[in-house]
Amino acid sequence: MRVQDSSMSAGEQNGHGHRTQPHPIRIGVIGVGNMGQHHARVLSSMKDVELVGVADINVERGLETASRYKVRFFEDYCDLLPHVEAVCVAVPTRLHYAVGINCLLAGIHVLIEKPIAASISEAESLVNAAAESGCILQVGHIERFSPAFQELNKVLKTEELLALEAHRMSPYSNRANDVSVVLDLMIHDIDLLLELAASPVVKLTASGNRTLDSGYLDYVSATLGFANGIVATLTSSKVTHRKIRSIVAHCKNSYTEADFLKNEILIHRHTTANSMTDYRQVLYRQDGVIEKVYTTNTDKLGAELEHFVNCVRGGNQPSVGGEQALKALRLASLIEQMALEERVWNPLDWESEPRMQPLTPTV
Repeated sequence: MRVQDSSMSAGEQNGHGHRTQPHPIRIGVIGVGNMGQHHARVLSSMKDVELVGVADINVERGLETASRYKVRFFEDYCDLLPHVEAVCVAVPTRLHYAVGINCLLAGIHVLIEKPIAASISEAESLVNAAAESGCILQVGHIERFSPAFQELNKVLKTEELLALEAHRMSPYSNRANDVSVVLDLMIHDIDLLLELAASPVVKLTASGNRTLDSGYLDYVSATLGFANGIVATLTSSKVTHRKIRSIVAHCKNSYTEADFLKNEILIHRHTTANSMTDYRQVLYRQDGVIEKVYTTNTDKLGAELEHFVNCVRGGNQPSVGGEQALKALRLASLIEQMALEERVWNPLDWESEPRMQPLTPTV
């Protein structure tokens, strides 16, 4: 059965007409590896949130985390569920569905790390389970909460967008080696570009390479064509000796660079202006201007978790819910397939090649 919230919301009043304080949302963290550790850290310091406990099959790691934040440890996450209203799921991708579906069926609100699941069918089941249970399902596409992206989105709403370039590169690490670079890194930019282009994908090419022994693609480049004429290129790598996180927007009247590491946006505009002497001699010529957009230093994870808590408390749908995450996963799966097969995809392929049907995206 779904966990019921018997206390009044922040806007409700008691019998004497005074506003009551909202009860703390009881939350647990399932999986306290690399990302789960950060979830536990942020939740432990959030206002109106009670971090009840953490769960992990690694007992030593789970006990250490529980001790650090003075909460309970559960070796079996199912034992945690009766004590919470919501959970953050940060287990390996292959376990997203099994853990997520059990939580939703128990009436628990879920924030699950990206990608939403290891397969499209699993993701669809999670979306359906959330709808049937009435629970919040938010997916950890954390870059949506980047101050740089939020400002970039505002800037581009006033521009005529022609093309987008996204680069997400990292040096090799031991994390997230159970998925390809598409599902680990590129899926962030897939979600962002779908949001910025706001149009269906009608053409796709992709290629990639394996440079490690993991068996998964470590470097992938993809080119997308959108129905509204916008084109986009995405490049992601797990084996680049420099960390890069950027999106560049080519617009009719500007060229805009967003650097997510520096949290900086630069807008380049073409202009011509001359400074003249009294004798009509040109002292200098200005051929362009650069505008710098100032952003906040908001912590992305903190903003994401605060959004989740507000959705749980208010019943609002998250900005990156299951449907948006499913759309990104469909496109990511198709990019991965095209990169493996070195093929060009076109919607007409669906009619001539039935084997493409399972990956048909609605993007």
